[in-house]
Amino acid sequence: MANRLTQIATRTGDQGTTGLGDNTRVSKDSLRIHALGDVDELNSHIGLLLCEDMPGDVRELLVEVQHQLFNLGGELSIPGFELLKDEAVLALDEALERYNAQLPRLKEFILPAGTRAAAQSHVCRTVARRAERSVVCLGQAETLREAPRQYLNRLSDLLFVLARVLNRMNGGDDVYWKSRRLAQDAP
Repeated sequence: MANRLTQIATRTGDQGTTGLGDNTRVSKDSLRIHALGDVDELNSHIGLLLCEDMPGDVRELLVEVQHQLFNLGGELSIPGFELLKDEAVLALDEALERYNAQLPRLKEFILPAGTRAAAQSHVCRTVARRAERSVVCLGQAETLREAPRQYLNRLSDLLFVLARVLNRMNGGDDVYWKSRRLAQDAP
């Protein structure tokens, strides 16, 4: 991407449109801009998560995720362009397998709670799901590659798993849902 931002307040969006990477202008309410905004918000929430204490390997993984989300945003900003590679989806699959193997099997639902880092990972997970829904909506209206949708789907799963990892970091555990129905059905 040859163009770099040299001026932030251009006033070109004052009329409710914004420029894409291919120099076309679209409504700020377009499906593409909704998807871009949700991916940007997700990346910002991961940046906030990175302010927390965490194992070095988790930190490195999340920094790489931020770079891949920037690629995904770049791809969304230039219709027909490919920046997010299929290998990025495979890397998430590998990370999911590696971190999930360290965790006890879930027998109950868990709440998005625990440590602040784990709770923030759950916030990231929910924003990833919203970004995925936005990309799905865009894909129903325009032709999109599968990788952006797949990446967001895998990332939301990974963020759930990482929340569990972060809850256990200092000997903690998940916060389990206390279901009245499940308690009544217990032997």
